[in-house]
Amino acid sequence: MKQFIFIAITVVLSLTTSQAKEKKSLFRFDFGTGKAQKGWIKVEPSTLYSAEKGYGLIPSGKIEANEISAVKSHFVSSNKPFYFEVQLPEGHYQIELTLGGSPEATSTTLKAESRRLMLEEIKTVKGESVKKTIIVDVRTPRINDTEQVKLKERELKYLNFDNKLTLEFNGEHPCVSAIEIKRADELPTIFLAGNSTVTDQEYEPWASWGQMFPRFLKPNVVVANYAESGETLLAFKREKRLQKLLSQMKAGDYLFIEFTHNDQKPGGNHLDAFTTYKDELKSYIAEARKKGGKPVLVTSMNRRRFDENGKIINTLENYPDAMRQTAAEEMVPLIDLNAMSKVFYEAMGSENSKKAFVHYPANTYPGQDKALVDDTHFNPYGAYELSRCIVSAIIQSKLDLTRFLIDPVTVFDPAHPDALTDFHWYESPSVNLIKPDGN
Repeated sequence: MKQFIFIAITVVLSLTTSQAKEKKSLFRFDFGTGKAQKGWIKVEPSTLYSAEKGYGLIPSGKIEANEISAVKSHFVSSNKPFYFEVQLPEGHYQIELTLGGSPEATSTTLKAESRRLMLEEIKTVKGESVKKTIIVDVRTPRINDTEQVKLKERELKYLNFDNKLTLEFNGEHPCVSAIEIKRADELPTIFLAGNSTVTDQEYEPWASWGQMFPRFLKPNVVVANYAESGETLLAFKREKRLQKLLSQMKAGDYLFIEFTHNDQKPGGNHLDAFTTYKDELKSYIAEARKKGGKPVLVTSMNRRRFDENGKIINTLENYPDAMRQTAAEEMVPLIDLNAMSKVFYEAMGSENSKKAFVHYPANTYPGQDKALVDDTHFNPYGAYELSRCIVSAIIQSKLDLTRFLIDPVTVFDPAHPDALTDFHWYESPSVNLIKPDGN
């Protein structure tokens, strides 16, 4: 009898443990006009977002279900980008998506929050659907009951710091059938600390390597991009961005640190390369290590400035060397984006390299009466290539981060960049012609 009771208890405990390991779905959304599965929330083309519902679609054009009469569909699609939003508390989320399912071929590029590239041109043939999983960081400025990040006025409108998950469905023919959302706070996190060349740029045509980075990762790690335009090592701390980041960090997480463009400028946030700049880098490293985190230093990419021989002029002075020294002294991995960007720009050449930056003639965008000329900030193509540089450095340095990279893992050679004609970026509806801080 005692043996029977022991076996029964063991079975119950085993089942309980197994069930605990399975993540509970917070939301299950079934798209289209057909009847929703039990336990799923129906999202029809007319289900627009409202704060009262806490979820819904935000169109930029006509959203359709199925034009075949009398046939109920289980998808929504559009000939223009559309958004789906759902209110969620701060945290990391596993998003399981079913894409396609249309009687037509589809192609979906997915961005999350402030234009973070998550999935690139997921294609389906007629009637086919595919399942994809992404991991998204959702956050707010709140640190604790009395403190929060000091956001800049422009950030108040950004999708990165609200109480919602925002998914942007873009591409030649974006189409979604279902979305299932689960918590994923236990997954390792790659935190990004930096300036405008790292941040999730909110508006077209600006972009950074940080917002392209998630596209190259498996759904077993999350990128939490805390970088912001105009930031320096000192300002990032004063505005409590570092404090917020560290409050979210757990043992085994990573902290990528890339600052220079603004730290070198005169003013209250200026740091000298081989003294105070190195001191602040070491302070960031120490704080991450206190939390059990793994710091990684990233040298800042060059600005686009060529000499008469077609070679890049170093406008960052001694700061990249100072970071290289710090990495060696603190025994921290170094990603030398500064060196790789030089190779990349020179491979493209003085004139052609403009195509990697925000260089656009007047009237490219509505209301743009003057040419956009910026040799610091990147367009999506340039940001994508720099992100490929980051991924290649992870591989070549044999960092343990390689386990998070999508298969197949390929090394990118900045001396032979991708042809611009092979790069397909589907612009988001949001456009802003004002240059980011830190130009």
